[in-house]
Amino acid sequence: MDSTKRPLRIPPEFATYAEKHGIFDMHKRLLEQLIIHRPDNPIRFFIQLLKRENDDGEPVPTSAWVDLIEERLKQFDCVKKGWVMSGFPETKEQAVALQAIGIYPKHYILLEAPDTVLIERAAGKRKDPISGEIYHITFDWPSNPDIAERLQLVPGNFEEDVVDRLIVYHRNIDGITEAYKRVMKVINADQPKADVFSEVMSFVSSSPRTFAPHTPRIVLLGPTGSGKAVHAALLASKYNIVNVRCGQLIKQAIADDSKMGGACKAYVMKGLQVPDAILMSILSDRLSQVDCVSRGWVLHGYPRSREQGEQLSFEGFIPNRVFCLDVPNDSVIERLTLRATDPVTGERYHILYNPPPTQEIKERLVVDPRDQQDAVKKRLARYNAYMDELADFYTDSQHINADQDPHTVFECIESMLVKPLPKTEF
Repeated sequence: MDSTKRPLRIPPEFATYAEKHGIFDMHKRLLEQLIIHRPDNPIRFFIQLLKRENDDGEPVPTSAWVDLIEERLKQFDCVKKGWVMSGFPETKEQAVALQAIGIYPKHYILLEAPDTVLIERAAGKRKDPISGEIYHITFDWPSNPDIAERLQLVPGNFEEDVVDRLIVYHRNIDGITEAYKRVMKVINADQPKADVFSEVMSFVSSSPRTFAPHTPRIVLLGPTGSGKAVHAALLASKYNIVNVRCGQLIKQAIADDSKMGGACKAYVMKGLQVPDAILMSILSDRLSQVDCVSRGWVLHGYPRSREQGEQLSFEGFIPNRVFCLDVPNDSVIERLTLRATDPVTGERYHILYNPPPTQEIKERLVVDPRDQQDAVKKRLARYNAYMDELADFYTDSQHINADQDPHTVFECIESMLVKPLPKTEF
């Protein structure tokens, strides 16, 4: 029905279908009974009423189920508190019908157990006709002999009945899971109830992921020599994001003779760390520029401590990806202390992985004082002193083994980068 056209025309199929299945009469009866009995759980009351009225054994139409569920989920308690639905949908048709009216769960949990276990659980149930309590001959037998003596079999839980229901279940479950595969988790139900509940709560408490487009805001953490600069350059080149290197920003500020550059110069000349307040001011100016805001950025060399990470977030620069490049200390020392630069060509070599092609070049190579073993160990000690608290601050950081081929490391970063972002719940 198109509401933009006048006069409005209702397709004749609507009335034909309603008359054929008695939809209007059924709604009238259900509403009457609801007003008369005023049950605490209207949806369960409707289900029981429909089951009693369905004497001919025919299944209740999907449209009737969907209408009932839609009305229930519109009520204040469901809107305010949320809801959990069990026993429905039982077919793909029912799942699609719910989706068609906008009912789609944030989490879909499939509790799986072997058929033999399910048959044993159901067939072993016994009911106390006086109290209505359900017991089990294996797992929950009553200690009172009087209760045990009067227990009765639960109708519909004979082995043959359970097998028939399992056949129907297996026939339909693939279609249902296909409808909810984006929000589904399969949990082993053949374990203690407390363990099942723990897994369910862990999944329900997790944040769903969003496929909405986003501006990359990436932080690369890792010790000196872990390859942060290399992978930042590769990310910037491939994804057209801004490569922000903290050390380079300080040099640029000094070269521009800016106010912040002048404040940094005295510390740099003495080989001291630039204070966090000055560093954050320079960094904030860069990350606020149009190219960073519109294209995104990859930051490395900062933060180096939890305080710097907190300050970065306080200023509004909250990364949506944090990658920690893990490299053992021995590998870092090997990477840095064995590299040298040709002062003539500026080419950088490594004694093991990229040796100079001639003896003449090898003899004139110069080692950067920062790559001396003692200097490298000091930087490693400084990094390790703050890494644990920084990792605790960035709880969503993803660790990558960077002690391997750079191309492999970059592929690992990319595989994590292209996944949807975790959705933040407010």
